[in-house]
Amino acid sequence: MADNYKTSLQQDNHPPFRADQVGSLLRPERLKKARTQKNSGEISAEQLRKIEDEEIIRIVNKQKEIGLQAVTDGDFRRAWWHFDFLEKLDGVEGSETGSGIQFQQKQTKSRSIKVTGKLGFSDHPMIEDFKFLHSIAGDHTAKMTIPSPSMLHFRGEIDPAAYQEQEMFFHDLALAYQKAIQAFYDAGCRYLQLDDTSWAYFCSEEEKEKMRARGMNPDELTGLYARTINEAIAERPSDMKITMHICRGNFRSTWISSGGYEPVAETLFDGLNIDGFFLEYDSERAGGFEPLRFVKRPDLQIVLGLITSKFGELEDKDEIKRRIEEASHYVDLNQLNLSPQCGFASTEEGNLLTEEQQWAKLEHVVNIARDIWK
Repeated sequence: MADNYKTSLQQDNHPPFRADQVGSLLRPERLKKARTQKNSGEISAEQLRKIEDEEIIRIVNKQKEIGLQAVTDGDFRRAWWHFDFLEKLDGVEGSETGSGIQFQQKQTKSRSIKVTGKLGFSDHPMIEDFKFLHSIAGDHTAKMTIPSPSMLHFRGEIDPAAYQEQEMFFHDLALAYQKAIQAFYDAGCRYLQLDDTSWAYFCSEEEKEKMRARGMNPDELTGLYARTINEAIAERPSDMKITMHICRGNFRSTWISSGGYEPVAETLFDGLNIDGFFLEYDSERAGGFEPLRFVKRPDLQIVLGLITSKFGELEDKDEIKRRIEEASHYVDLNQLNLSPQCGFASTEEGNLLTEEQQWAKLEHVVNIARDIWK
């Protein structure tokens, strides 16, 4: 069945694909138990990695089976979608805080990051993580996801002794990401996704007020973040596709920010030099499709996150098709794609649905996409 899907759903074998996914998957109980055992000293790091390898092989095979062309490792070696990558950059350290990140009626466990020295990229453990995924992907595309460079500034604390000048911080940040992108490319990566929650905050007046209260200028930051992202990806090889996922928060099936894309649409769709956007469109909190009018480039792909990863009930297939048709009034159908609005486990705790429901959601994406892009 999967082989029959492949011809109709891929676009000249270039990502993003008609039926795609954001990346993270629910951690199985076996893996959660192993991580707890490793933290308590009951098993070694090597034993944990062996279990991770086995579980990643299992879920990669499942992704292939249901018809996805892009396969991920589900973030199975991570606790967080962003901190695990960022704190392994040169000059960055993980740290504990008094409180976690506040979602609607829920809060994450305590964790943060701090920039303590000159930023750089060298000997990052996720290069080996990707190599393993690439080795088992076969004729499918191994997709790697990392946080956008914006997230280090947005979520991190910067020691003044490390950087007194903001311009130098963003300059070094972009260079570090250039090295990261080249390192992933050299490891075989041709499909890289930058995950970013900051742009969704810029869509919310409530969240922008909170930023101002923290001494941040949202209008200034949008320009700085856009410039830094473009500099970070400026040297990417021509056969490497880079997409960006704009996230409104995803923890235990809750969320953080609301607001349509209008405030940042022109900057994103007509200002960032990336190949595609994964956009959350699974609820009214994302607004309408009108901001897509700023998509000017005929090669820019838009992945509509119309299937929710927060709950297990399957969406009505005809309603999803109707919404894709509505979006095609602003962007050509050949530039549209379908996915869940986010991953299923942005943190290792995961959303409130079963693994069986997760696979049903992803297969639902594949089936709907096959109906539309025949």
